[in-house]
Amino acid sequence: MASQLSELLWAEKYRPRSLDEIVNQEEVVRRLKKFVEERNMPHLLFVGPPGTGKTTAAHALAHDLFGENYMQYMLELNASDERGIDTIRTKVKEFARSRTPPNVPFKIVLLDEADNMTADAQQALRRLMEMYTATTRFILIANYPSKIIEPIQSRCAVFRFTPLKKEDVIARLKWICEQEGCSYTEEGLETIYEVSEGDMRRAINILQAAAAIGRVTPETVYKVVGLAHPQEVREMIKLALDGRFTEARNKLRQLMINYGLSGTDVIKQIHREIFSSELKLPEDVRVMIADYAGEIQFRLVEGADDEIQLNAFLAWLALLGRKLRGVTR
Repeated sequence: MASQLSELLWAEKYRPRSLDEIVNQEEVVRRLKKFVEERNMPHLLFVGPPGTGKTTAAHALAHDLFGENYMQYMLELNASDERGIDTIRTKVKEFARSRTPPNVPFKIVLLDEADNMTADAQQALRRLMEMYTATTRFILIANYPSKIIEPIQSRCAVFRFTPLKKEDVIARLKWICEQEGCSYTEEGLETIYEVSEGDMRRAINILQAAAAIGRVTPETVYKVVGLAHPQEVREMIKLALDGRFTEARNKLRQLMINYGLSGTDVIKQIHREIFSSELKLPEDVRVMIADYAGEIQFRLVEGADDEIQLNAFLAWLALLGRKLRGVTR
């Protein structure tokens, strides 16, 4: 690939710079553009899953308000690193109390991952939001709004971001491939979307990693993200249900060794494939398998042995398959 940037910087390189470039968040963009037109806005709280454009929207808003040099009038802090009360009392307070040029209506303090801030820091922040409203606006970004204290939520206009649509993610990935001269297949880009689950940042990083190997295909995508190909997982499930336990167990060991998967990785993929249209199973059987998969996943998280638990799961599938065959005779 032409770009030699790190994955994080590469994702940053293709981030939208203006509100007009943001897709799939039409209602959010429409409301933010109103603030740009009026050159005024309240404190903002952006909430939603990772990689859906929250930080991008904040930068795009500042860019549209202040122009190319917008970073002169914005203080950006990542609350997961600087989440204590001292940061609020020093860096944020000093920036908020400084005067703004006559042509700049207010400065912006951007607190990314604000849901990681301590309770004391949030209490100190709510006071600053009141004191410096005339000169400073705060934009808080959080994945989990319930971790933001109520007094801060009540002081902010809340904007909810939703996961990106499949067509929008794939269209952006195609555009990046054209810019970088990457070779790809439609199936490869669709696989990236399925793996990233609507997280655009993760999708771009997976694209770069896959393109570094060669052509972007489903095989290269699964290889770089450390997941087994779904077809192989489905084959293992079918072997177990057909009563061929030893073959299913050998397939499991092969998957774990070849792809370097942990037990939780395997059970998550099994859970995903249970509901796949490729696996022809009655609805009640899907329910039973999903229920037992959840129990196995809990055991693994609690520290049980990966191989023993997954072998138990395959044995249970073999017994279930035998029971179903006995019912259908």
